[in-house]
Amino acid sequence: YLTVSIEPLPPVVVGDAVTLKCNFKTDGKMREIVWYRVTDGGTIKQKIFTFDAMFSTNFSQMENYRKREDLVYQSTVRLPEVRISDNGPYECHVGIYDRATREKVVLASGNVFLNVMAPPTSISVLAADTPAPFSRYQAQNFTLVCVVSGGKPAPLVYFKRDGEPIEATPLPEPPAGASSWAPRNLLHRDLDDTKLPKSLAAEGEPGMGNPFPTAEPPRGLAAERDWVTESIPETVVSREFPRWVHMAEPIYYFRHTHAPVSDGTVEARATLTWTLNPQIDNEALFSCEVKHPALSMPMQSEVTLVAPKGPKITMTPTRARVGDTVRILVQGFQNEVFPEPLFTWTRVGSRLLDGSAEHDGKELVLERVPAELNGSMYRCTAQNPLGSTDTHTRLIVFENPNIPRGPEDSNGSLPGHRGFRFVLALTLTVILELT
Repeated sequence: YLTVSIEPLPPVVVGDAVTLKCNFKTDGKMREIVWYRVTDGGTIKQKIFTFDAMFSTNFSQMENYRKREDLVYQSTVRLPEVRISDNGPYECHVGIYDRATREKVVLASGNVFLNVMAPPTSISVLAADTPAPFSRYQAQNFTLVCVVSGGKPAPLVYFKRDGEPIEATPLPEPPAGASSWAPRNLLHRDLDDTKLPKSLAAEGEPGMGNPFPTAEPPRGLAAERDWVTESIPETVVSREFPRWVHMAEPIYYFRHTHAPVSDGTVEARATLTWTLNPQIDNEALFSCEVKHPALSMPMQSEVTLVAPKGPKITMTPTRARVGDTVRILVQGFQNEVFPEPLFTWTRVGSRLLDGSAEHDGKELVLERVPAELNGSMYRCTAQNPLGSTDTHTRLIVFENPNIPRGPEDSNGSLPGHRGFRFVLALTLTVILELT
C-alpha cells in the first residue's frame, strides 16, 4: 500500500524560510519522489525537486517476519527566502514499484497551499481634487484619500482625528450625483470681507437671518478699478477664512476599495468625506492607520489641515531693467500647508502683460517687460479649503542703457532740435563779439 500526507502550512511572510514536508507510508520499494509547483489553475506543473531512488535502497530490519513494518519516508524541500511569486499550491508525488511486476510504478500524491503574505510598503494621505478652486462662501464636501500599496492580502484601513478613531458611515458605492462632490467654482476673489461694501457685508452677517449674496460681482478691468480704491503699500499680506459657520457635528462617510496589482499585491484606497468646517478643522490632525497580519504594529501616515500663511515671494532679477524677463515665484509659506494651495496671479487695476485677466501657478513670468510696467502692483492669491492669503508686490523697472531710447532724448526733444539750439547760440555769440 502507499499513502501520502503533507502537513498544512500557516501563512508566511515574504523573506521567511519555509520547509515543505512530504510524508508517506508504504510497504513497497520506492522509485522516486517529485515535488511540483502548480500554476495557472492546475494546468501547469513545474518540477522543483526530484529524488531518484533507483540507486539508493532502504531496507527495514524486521525483528519478526510475521510482524511487517511500514517504511516511513520523508522528503523535505526548503525555500530559504520566499517571495510573493512563490505563493500557490504545491504537490508531492511518490512512486513505488508494483509487487507483481517491476516494470509498473504505483503513484500517490498529496498537496499543500503556500500562502505568502507581504506587509504594505507605502502609505500616503492626500486630498482629493487638489489643487482646485474652493468656495469660501458655501459649505462644501472635502475628501481625504489614503493610498496603501504593496500589501498582500488587502489591509484593514481606518482614519483617526487627533488620535481618536472616527466613526464613519460606510459608502460601498460612489455617492449619487458626482458633480455635487466636486469642488465648486470660486467666486470673484475681490468678494471678501475686506472689500465688500458695508451694506452688502451687513446683509451677509451670520445670524442676521438674511442669505449671503449669490450674484457675482463685475469681472474684468472695470471691476478691478472699481473695487481696488485703497492705497496699497509695497508688500501686503492678508488672510481670509470662510464666512459661513456649520454648527452641527460633522458626519463622516467612509469608502474602502482595493485593486490587484500585477506583482500579486493589492493597492488599497480609503476615502473619508465630510462637510468641511474651517473654523474647527483648521489645524486638525488626521491620520490613516493600517492593520495587516504581516505587521507587528499598525502602520500610519498623518496630515494636518492648515490654511496658507505668510507666503514667501521672490522676484528675479532683483533689479529689473527694461527688456528683462521677470519671474515672480512663490517659494513657500511660514507654515506647512495642506492641502496643496491653488495660486492665482492678477495685476491690480489692469490686465497682465499678455492681456489675460489672471494666471494660475506658483510662478508668474513677464517676458521683456516694458517701461510702462514700472510701479505696477501684482497680487498672488493662495487658497485652499481652509482659507486664503493675498500677497501684493510692486514691480520696479529701471532704464536699460543697452536699449536705445528712441527718436527722443532724455529731455523729450528730437536730436536735430538740440543741434539747432546749439548752432543758434553759437551764432548769437559771434554776432555779439563782432559788434
